Amino acid sequence: MLRLARALHAYGYSAPRLEDILGATADRLGLSGHRFFSMPTQIMAAFGPEERQRTHLLRVEPGEVNLGKVASLEQVSLDVAQGRASPQEGMARIERIVAAPSPYGPALVTLAHGILSGAVCQFLGGGGREIVVATVLGLGLGLLAIYAASHVRVGRVFESLAAFLVSTAAIGLARLVGPMSVFVATLAGLIVLLPGLLLTTAITELATRHLASGTLRMASAFMTLLGIVFGVALGTRLGTMLFGAPLVAPPAALPTWAPLVAIVLAASCSVVILRADPRDAPWIVAAGVLGVLAGRFGAAKLGQELGTFVAAFGVAMASAAYERWRNRPAPVVLVPGILLLVPGSIGYLSVSSLMERNTVAGIDTAFTMVLTAVSLVAGLLIAGVLAPEPKRSTTHRQLMP
Repeated sequence: MLRLARALHAYGYSAPRLEDILGATADRLGLSGHRFFSMPTQIMAAFGPEERQRTHLLRVEPGEVNLGKVASLEQVSLDVAQGRASPQEGMARIERIVAAPSPYGPALVTLAHGILSGAVCQFLGGGGREIVVATVLGLGLGLLAIYAASHVRVGRVFESLAAFLVSTAAIGLARLVGPMSVFVATLAGLIVLLPGLLLTTAITELATRHLASGTLRMASAFMTLLGIVFGVALGTRLGTMLFGAPLVAPPAALPTWAPLVAIVLAASCSVVILRADPRDAPWIVAAGVLGVLAGRFGAAKLGQELGTFVAAFGVAMASAAYERWRNRPAPVVLVPGILLLVPGSIGYLSVSSLMERNTVAGIDTAFTMVLTAVSLVAGLLIAGVLAPEPKRSTTHRQLMP
């Protein structure tokens, strides 16, 4: 149980889903009096009646989403709970899953970072020049991410360092390609770092009364935004000193088919960045396209915030259907489906405005960010109530990351 808890936490499980799957597994194993309490930096697990209860404290680090290993770990918990594997066999399988290398090599991961940044640049209104620069910045960020993964000291300051280098490079590239919107290209180049999914998970935990974990994740998201904005401010100043002020121009218009291509490319790249099982790739791409198209349709009919609600609800219901049909965990499709809906870029704009002492714009954007996140979470929670029960007996009953 403890090894399963540590592994699931390491690969991005939220507190509600982690505690629920551990509780369901413990029930099926006949462990009485179990209690689980998960936070981003620790897990507490207690077993036995209160007068003889044994409590375990696990010190853990906030994990990164790895959809392929999440699906494998859930299958292990299901097999052990249903008697198809012994606890000892389950432990051995968990160790193999944790030690297994990523199915995607460094070159493909780097390429996915670059293509995702270029695709997101189109979502943000970028033209041809902005997309080219954003793609180059994304490639550089992908290389830095691979380097930071094997160097602990770099990893500790990764977000700020990456923001500094990306914003400096953006100024230099803008001087090469000509007049463009440096802001849009920089924001797209940093899109992988923005904590939109973290913020959404935090609000989900707060909404489901997991107050300690939700509060800590909210603080972590805010600190990440501060680090990114500081790095961008410093990098922009240095880039201007080294290369001169860039020529600013509004983005050029793109063909009408460009948004659809960008959606498909972004959804495809999320398969690699979230390290999903290649077998799930078609469904993940379909969920990503569904999320963006539903969001745009809802925004056109009901407004931006309610459009996010419609998109989240649609993706969550589709994820529940996928879980029931394919007997795979719903987050495998759900997380990539909502990835392009999370309000990370809005949070960046808010903190950036506040640091520039544009208080009114910063507060207004912050309110929009929170409202967007709440709409997203509401769609997930309501879908969790209306969705049919999953066939997997130890699967979480709520749809959430």
